[in-house]
Amino acid sequence: MVGMRDVAKRAGVSVSTVSLVVNATGYVSDEMRERVEQAMRELDYIPNELARNLYRGRTGMVGIIVPTLRHPFFATLVSALQGRLSQRNLQTLLCATDDADTGEAEYVARLRRHMMDGIIMAAHTEHPAEYWDSIRRPIVAFDRVLGDTIAAVRSDHEQGGQLIARQLLDTGSRHAVLVGGPRKQFDDRGDGATTFPTIRYFKTLEQQCDAAGIRHEYVESGAVSDVAGCTRVVHALFDRIESDARSGGSTMPSVDAIVGSDVVAACAVREALSRGIRVPQDLQIIAYDGTYLADCAGRKLTVVKQDFDTLAEQLAGHIVDAINLAGDRGDGSDGGDDNTAKPADIDIVPVSLRIGDTTRSAA
Repeated sequence: MVGMRDVAKRAGVSVSTVSLVVNATGYVSDEMRERVEQAMRELDYIPNELARNLYRGRTGMVGIIVPTLRHPFFATLVSALQGRLSQRNLQTLLCATDDADTGEAEYVARLRRHMMDGIIMAAHTEHPAEYWDSIRRPIVAFDRVLGDTIAAVRSDHEQGGQLIARQLLDTGSRHAVLVGGPRKQFDDRGDGATTFPTIRYFKTLEQQCDAAGIRHEYVESGAVSDVAGCTRVVHALFDRIESDARSGGSTMPSVDAIVGSDVVAACAVREALSRGIRVPQDLQIIAYDGTYLADCAGRKLTVVKQDFDTLAEQLAGHIVDAINLAGDRGDGSDGGDDNTAKPADIDIVPVSLRIGDTTRSAA
């Protein structure tokens, strides 16, 4: 097996110089670096990544915590995120808290023991902000509020709610049903505060509908990991829509718009087509997320698209910055003590509306 001594001999330099080049530490002249790299290529030398990481005090591993991989949103996010982290020579360790017996506590313990370099947290947590702030290791939150000192990345959900409201108003909608997660998430911190920024699109949409005189109601679809439950909820909603229409003496449903995730919207299209309800003439359907499912629902969905590539890039950038900062401090922490910790950045990524075949033309 070729080692550093062989490379040093071929390049005519010391072993310590080869080590500086391999570990990217310390100053080495361009001419000397080229000699070492040339010798590495000639000898087909592959650095021992484990040894390099031990030398640098790192594992090269980042934990990604999501609630589930069953939902296309998190599958799409993880795919984009793994690509961005791989470009930065970081491997990923994945935890889906609803799909396995182990939760985020195990990953936090690994982070504390320096078995991982950082965590990207994209799942719900019962731990208070003080818990996350006290960890003092590289952590970045996605679509979650973990603590004042923890950087976060999220989509502009307020913009998303405004885009949907404008679409409903411009197309003459009179009664919209909003299908989403448990309503208790809207106030899980008390006094109207929430750790779930995602629900802001529902809140904004409801406010905009009130201002425009559009009737609206909210239907809970259950936990994000319960995709089958979402199907049952949408089926029951259509049973009610048809029942209300029959009792009102009309073949058209009083509900003329349904808004929900790509999963909700796809289920709604299937139910409408199977029951002879015309989409979008009688019923408009607007999706929120913009995953692959938006093009596989039987109709091209009108959808508010979250920018997965930019979200992943921002998350990867933040976690790498936090890891580098911890390394620069040399103590494994990502910040100072409680008295010097500063509020962290929150990156808000714009969303966009793609018009498909499930909404009418503007009036």
